[in-house]
Amino acid sequence: MTELSVQETHAPTSICFGCGPANEEGLKIRSFHRKEVEHGLRMSFVTEEHHQAFPGMVNGGIIGTLLDCHGNWTASMAIMESNQMQEVPCTVTANYSIQLRRPTPSGEELSITSEVTDLQIDRATVKMELYAGGELCARGEGLFVAVKEGHPAYHRWS
Repeated sequence: MTELSVQETHAPTSICFGCGPANEEGLKIRSFHRKEVEHGLRMSFVTEEHHQAFPGMVNGGIIGTLLDCHGNWTASMAIMESNQMQEVPCTVTANYSIQLRRPTPSGEELSITSEVTDLQIDRATVKMELYAGGELCARGEGLFVAVKEGHPAYHRWS
């Protein structure tokens, strides 16, 4: 049996374009715990032809979405685990930035890793890296915050 991702485990009905398991048109990223990093996740992704910016290269917006959603889940899992919560908190992106280091080839397996660099009760700063063929293609950093009841995204994962 295939291991369930954090998205499939904690938000199986999510419709997020990047990470929602229930979005048939979305990317459906699947993130998993990294055993070598206390608060970090890993994922693999293979782009499709319609994810290209120009022949053979991945669109920067797709790269940004992969890093954003993966970083968001890294923060959410770290907040849940460090606070010994029973349910994953809904986190949103407060800010993030990416650096596109080199063109990212389309159709190859992309490897993305993330880890928390600063963890507080309701927020985490996360760094992310995207590799193709062992080469660093993009890196990012973001601040992700757990929202409270009343925020439009509060119930999005339940």
